[in-house]
Amino acid sequence: MTDAVPHPELPPIEQLTDQLLAFMDAHIYPNERLYHEQLAGASNRFAPLPIMDELKLRAQEQGLWNLWMPRDHGGLSNEDYCGLAEIMGRVLWSPEVFNCNAPDTGNMEVFMKYGTKAQQEEWLTPMLAGEIRSSYCMTEPDVASSDATNVSTSIVRDGEDYVINGKKWFITNAMYERTKILIVMGKSDPDNSNRHVQQSQILVPKNTPGVEIVRPLSTLGYDDAPLGHAEVHFNNVRVPAANILLGEGRGFEIAQGRLGPGRIHHCMRLIGSAQRALELACKRAVSRETFGRKLSEHQSVLEDIAKSFSEIEQARLLTLKTARKIDEVGAKDSRDLIAAAKIVTPLMAQTVIDRCMQIHGAGGLTTDYPMAEAFNYARWCRQADGPDQVHMMALGKQVIKRLA
Repeated sequence: MTDAVPHPELPPIEQLTDQLLAFMDAHIYPNERLYHEQLAGASNRFAPLPIMDELKLRAQEQGLWNLWMPRDHGGLSNEDYCGLAEIMGRVLWSPEVFNCNAPDTGNMEVFMKYGTKAQQEEWLTPMLAGEIRSSYCMTEPDVASSDATNVSTSIVRDGEDYVINGKKWFITNAMYERTKILIVMGKSDPDNSNRHVQQSQILVPKNTPGVEIVRPLSTLGYDDAPLGHAEVHFNNVRVPAANILLGEGRGFEIAQGRLGPGRIHHCMRLIGSAQRALELACKRAVSRETFGRKLSEHQSVLEDIAKSFSEIEQARLLTLKTARKIDEVGAKDSRDLIAAAKIVTPLMAQTVIDRCMQIHGAGGLTTDYPMAEAFNYARWCRQADGPDQVHMMALGKQVIKRLA
C-alpha cells in the first residue's frame, strides 16, 4: 500500500453542505436544460460538453472538488459524505462537476490504495485534477460476471510484458473522449486451485494497440452519454509488466476493496434521486386536479406519497448506518450492512420513482422531468456492483452463521 495522497483541508461538513446546496441552486438546476440541449446538438455524443467544463471550473474555485476523498487520505468520513452524495444524486450528471462520479472515484481509490508511486503520478494525479477519466473493466458478455471468479479475459506474462485477450462490456466511461486509462480484471493463473487468486488487475492505456471499442450500449434505451457504457475487446493487447496492480493473483482482493465504498456511493446518489422525485410529485399533487379535486386530495395519491416518504427514510437511515460502520471497522467487516443497503436502496428508488412518474401522468415518462432517467439509473444499479441475488445470497449466509 502506498503513502496517502494529500487533500486540501476541508471546512466543516455543515459548511460544505450549505455550499453544495447553494451551488446546486445557482448552477446545476438552472443548467439542466442547457446540458441536455448541448448533448442533443453535439456532433459526437461522447465528447465533453462546454457547460460541464464551465461548471467544473466553478466547483474547483469554490473548493467543491474531490469531496469523495476518503478520510484516511485527508477527506471526509463515509458518513459525512453520505449527505453530499445524496445532494449530487438529485441531478444524475452533476457528480462529474465535483469530480465525484463513478467509476472514477472507485478507480482513484484503487490507485490510492494499490498503485505504485509511478502509477499514481501518471494516472492518479491527472484524475484528481479532472483532466482525464477512467474505466473499470470487469463485466464480460460470455460468462456470468456476478461471480467475479468467472472472468475469462486472459492476462499472460510474456517476457517484460503482459498480453491481454478477452471481451468486456457495460464498461462505463469507455466511450468518453477524455477516458485515457482502463483497469482490467482477468485471469493470470486460471489453473490455481484457489479460485480467489486466479485473477489479476492491470492498467491498460485506452490508446494501446489492440484495444477495440466495439460499440456503445444502452440501458432501457439510455446511452448515458457523454460517459457511456461500451463493449470493449482486447486483442493481443501488450502492456509493460510494471502495469500490474499490487502483483499477480491480487485481482479479487482489489475488486472487493474497491466495490465496498462504491456500492454505498451509488446508494447515496439513488436516495437523492428518489427524494427529488418525491418533491416533484408533491408539487404536482397540489397543482393538478382530477374529478373536481386536487391530486393531493385523492387517497391513492396520499398513500403513495406516504409510502414513498417512509421508504426513502428507511433506506437513508440504513445507508447512514452502513457508512458509519465502514468508518468504524472498515468495508470488509461491514459486508452485512453493505449488502443490505445495496439490496434495499436501488429497489426502493425504482419503486418510489415509478410512483412519482405515475403521479405526473404521461409527462413522467418524458425527458421534461428527471424521473425516467433516474428510474433507468435505479434499475441498472440493481445489476451494477453485483446483482440483487448475489447480495441476498451472501447476506443470507452471514445472517444464518451469526444467528443459527
